[in-house]
Amino acid sequence: MGEQHMKQRAEEFYDSIVIGGGPAGLTAAIYLARAKYRVLVIEKEKMGGQITITSEVVNYPGVLKTDGTHLTENMRKQAEYFGADFKLAEVKELDLDGDIKSVVTDKGTFQGLGIILATGASPRRIGFQGEMEFRGRGVAYCATCDGEFFTGMDVFVIGGGFAAAEEAIFLTKYAKKVRVMVRGERFTCAESIAQEVLAHPDIEVHFETEIKEAGGNGKLEYAIFREKDRTWRYEPKTGEGFGIFVFAGYEPANVLFKNKLKLAEGGYLLTDINQKTSIDGVYGAGDICVKNLRQVVTAVSDGAVAATSLEKHISSLYEKLELKKQEVKRREYVLEEEKTDKTQAEVSGEFLNDEVKRQLVPVLERLEKEIILEFCLDHRPISQEAKNFGEEMSRLSPKIKCSFQEKTENEATGEYPSIRICDADGRYMGTSFHGIPGGHEFNSFVIALYNAAGPGQSIDPQILEKIQAFDKEHKIQAVVSLSCTMCPDLVMALQRIAIESEKITADIYDMAHFPELKDKYQIMSVPCMIIDEEHVYFGKKGLDEVVDLLENI
Repeated sequence: MGEQHMKQRAEEFYDSIVIGGGPAGLTAAIYLARAKYRVLVIEKEKMGGQITITSEVVNYPGVLKTDGTHLTENMRKQAEYFGADFKLAEVKELDLDGDIKSVVTDKGTFQGLGIILATGASPRRIGFQGEMEFRGRGVAYCATCDGEFFTGMDVFVIGGGFAAAEEAIFLTKYAKKVRVMVRGERFTCAESIAQEVLAHPDIEVHFETEIKEAGGNGKLEYAIFREKDRTWRYEPKTGEGFGIFVFAGYEPANVLFKNKLKLAEGGYLLTDINQKTSIDGVYGAGDICVKNLRQVVTAVSDGAVAATSLEKHISSLYEKLELKKQEVKRREYVLEEEKTDKTQAEVSGEFLNDEVKRQLVPVLERLEKEIILEFCLDHRPISQEAKNFGEEMSRLSPKIKCSFQEKTENEATGEYPSIRICDADGRYMGTSFHGIPGGHEFNSFVIALYNAAGPGQSIDPQILEKIQAFDKEHKIQAVVSLSCTMCPDLVMALQRIAIESEKITADIYDMAHFPELKDKYQIMSVPCMIIDEEHVYFGKKGLDEVVDLLENI
């Protein structure tokens, strides 16, 4: 009787819902699914969380060396193997009252007997003069995403914790000199990594130092620091640039529940020894929680403890509500291989490996209408790779057709290669990708195909109404890096808007192949969005944020 009542209330019902797809959330999903409970993991952007921007992980027990993406991808596959479901969606609201919890997202409403909050934290802004003015033009927050922009330049790292130390070492791959500015008298991270930074020949450390100002005329030209009892100014040599990377801690992602659950000073989630929050059936895990050490190893520990604690709570509710436990089927999975010096394309001659193809098939089988990928190619090797990519995609679905237009060297305009999404009659649907949508942008591209051919992702009716009501034409360009985890959110928003509106076009550019855009708009950080070749914005943005910007231009 209880089961029937719940099905009437929910679009989809699970035993447990995990909000957040980082190491803590993925570990919780592994434990819950392995215990044969129905579990859903909801992630706003990309499974893996903040650790996916870490290029080298060497302190995770039992794994000699890997990177954040491979580590968390294997965690996801483990959870999927045990039967966990995954959904990319933005959570809008939580109802935590009663035995049955509700999670309202932009992709529907889901209900469960318990919730694990693994929402994490995001980089903190310091607030020094010029920080926001020069964000994307010299001030950055992600070394993996933006480090390459500062090749051969001086770089300042602001912060004294683990992230600052780790990213300072990473930035030595690109920078001429890295200077770490620590506000306190010592590093606050583990002594081992602090000593590695202090001993590095390309890193200079300044203790009791903080940044006061960053300035310049359109681009970053100087910075002012306060070091102990003196103030000094840095200016690069004429014609040279420099960078400021801010790693000053994190802001807890608590907006969904800050007025519903007990929080500690600073906004972090208060939990007991079992990771339980102030409400029964709600648990916390990972960087959102109060803790002394924010590392992958502590995140997975939190996830395991939260899941096993929630199991007991779910079991008691099964008895109370007279529910019958349903079977959770295991799935086939293959672990990610460790990276080698050769890419899949170099080994097999194909862009898409067998595992990617296996995951694509059920998505592409759902396409409702035929679409045409129109490839405009030039004489460069990257265009030949783009052509190979198109041929592989067309072999995966009868709904995907490709046309190829190859320009001679004299005809090429610099916009190639480009992949334009067109309908079955060859009409341009408003969005194109310049380059090859690999790395973090491959999923974005597949989602664009899914939205163009149908059935498409669900969308808030009010947002859709606004998009379709646009009466002014806008040309939008987005400059991205395939290694950036913050770019896909913006790319997917722009592609969706262009597909739904006849007035908007969205061109996505892989920065690696279009350096002229970097120079034209003085881009030193991605993602970068340019509207009508005039309005420039940096940082990730969701669908509603982009719509609001367009409404006010």
